[in-house]
Amino acid sequence: MAMMPARVKFRKMHRGSRTGLAYRGSTVAFGEFGLMALERCWMDTKQIEAARVAIARNMKRHGKLWIRIFPQKSYTKKPLETRMGKGKGPLESWVAVVRPANILFEVDGVTEAVARESMRLAATKLPIKTKFITRHRAAA
Repeated sequence: MAMMPARVKFRKMHRGSRTGLAYRGSTVAFGEFGLMALERCWMDTKQIEAARVAIARNMKRHGKLWIRIFPQKSYTKKPLETRMGKGKGPLESWVAVVRPANILFEVDGVTEAVARESMRLAATKLPIKTKFITRHRAAA
């Protein structure tokens, strides 16, 4: 099941700005280990779900997992071989705006080796470079 908002005020959103760093959501807040984004992107619901499944499978239902990003931005796409004009296209999917320093996932209740391997598997599913961080290093 894809993540998406329950309700939105406007169905078709503007593209917005992707510049800058993440000031909020840039520290490990819930778990002990986290996966930090090093690049900016629009992360699709499918990419987030694939990473979540990879982490959950590797942890074998031990520990706890937090997903720190949510796809609340809609993006539209015009059908292939359609002429220009005739308005904005229909809604294609939902994306999360990810900026450098965003924490994507956090885990707790597992060893560092298991957490590191889980995050490595998740990172292969994502379209950006990421970094494994721990709560202690994030604070220092």
